[in-house]
Amino acid sequence: MTINPDNVVYWQWGMLHLNATIVFTWLVMALLTGVSWLVTRRLSTGTRISHWQNLLEVLVIGMRDQINEVSRQEPGRYLPFVGTLFLFIATANLLNIVPGYTAPTGSLSTTTALAICVFVAVPIYGIAHEGPLDYLKHYVKPTALMLPFNIIGEISRTIALAVRLYGNIMSGTVIVAILLSLTPYLFPVVMQLLGLLTGMIQAYIFAVLAMVYIASATSAHGGRETDRNPPATSTD
Repeated sequence: MTINPDNVVYWQWGMLHLNATIVFTWLVMALLTGVSWLVTRRLSTGTRISHWQNLLEVLVIGMRDQINEVSRQEPGRYLPFVGTLFLFIATANLLNIVPGYTAPTGSLSTTTALAICVFVAVPIYGIAHEGPLDYLKHYVKPTALMLPFNIIGEISRTIALAVRLYGNIMSGTVIVAILLSLTPYLFPVVMQLLGLLTGMIQAYIFAVLAMVYIASATSAHGGRETDRNPPATSTD
């Protein structure tokens, strides 16, 4: 059983090489793109919709509800980014049931790239919501002495995101490999099913943590949108 997809090299020429991490990452992206196109090409607003559109609506509504629950803000602006993270990680992990496939999330390079995406997205959303000056001020609060600690905190949580996802996917693969060598029939099947469940949970946790970091950046200075715009009360 292949534990690290980086070790599986399909093609190499000098310093250039094409390993399983790259191949399966592009495979997952192509699969998501193709399915998205097929599902959305004939969307209907009527009462009768296809099963695929129904599934798509359930996924989108579920993700919007989770984003709203975490951020207490309009989820539309965050859905494309956070939803893509969740769908990519979930699909990459679920495809483990396919023989010969190795999840690219079992590579530290993939999880690091995903964490860097979150690292870049947090200030982008923060600046777009608060403005550059107001966003940058939180790095020197409550005093300017906190600047290096806040920067270290940003970097450390990015590392934690990458290592957490990588460690959980790798640990499941290692356990299956050990059980496969001891009992090659029953336990690997059970652990594979548990691995799929773990993969979905990790996709959910990664997306939620990304949303938590973004929400903290967009609500640090002005409060949540629901706080700034309280619901109107009745005068009766």
